[in-house]
Amino acid sequence: MKSILIPAAIASLLLVSCKPAKTDPTASASTPYPLETCLVSGEKLGEMGKPVVIEHEGREIRFCCKACVPDFQKDPAKYLAKLK
Repeated sequence: MKSILIPAAIASLLLVSCKPAKTDPTASASTPYPLETCLVSGEKLGEMGKPVVIEHEGREIRFCCKACVPDFQKDPAKYLAKLK
């Protein structure tokens, strides 16, 4: 009986040690937003509360409020040109 438990215990330890490292859920793999203003309105971020953050094609985009998101989504190219 002991001969079965020891290999099982070793195997379970190996499986536990092989778990991938936990990543920070707030970290993003997208390109960081370079501006201090809303991409749509031009308002300084944070003046109307916490900025709204979305990811668009691997790039982080920040807005001053939720109302700016639909405007951006109607014509993203127009606003993304401001980042270049």
